Amino acid sequence: MTTVFSKIISGELPGRFVWRDDSVVAFLTINPVTDGHVLVVPIAEVDQWQSIDPALWAHLTEVAQTVGAATATAFDAARMGLLIAGFEVPHVHLHVFPAHSMDEFDLSVAQSDPDPARLDEARTKIADALVAAGHSDKVPS
Repeated sequence: MTTVFSKIISGELPGRFVWRDDSVVAFLTINPVTDGHVLVVPIAEVDQWQSIDPALWAHLTEVAQTVGAATATAFDAARMGLLIAGFEVPHVHLHVFPAHSMDEFDLSVAQSDPDPARLDEARTKIADALVAAGHSDKVPS
């Protein structure tokens, strides 16, 4: 069965993308723990992170680092959070988000109905930071 992430990646469902290359995408989650919460997802449907091809895993984490650095700049974050959970969607994804305390490392406190304008603003800020860092070829318009 196709995952909700595959439907977002293919354009069947909307997404606020900040990164796209041949094997990995990054888009804002619709349930952020903080403004700027991004999911970094392989295009290939892999259920569990320990099953992913090592080369793809390396690239996935490299993209998470790059997106994390841009997000830290965009939101002036003291720290960047990184979580792997996988219970919500059976498709590997890394949660990358600005963190100000350990309380934010709890996905159960994620916003259930965030303001779409804030999500759009967060997407723009992260995309602008990625472009400024030299990654314009990976930032979808």
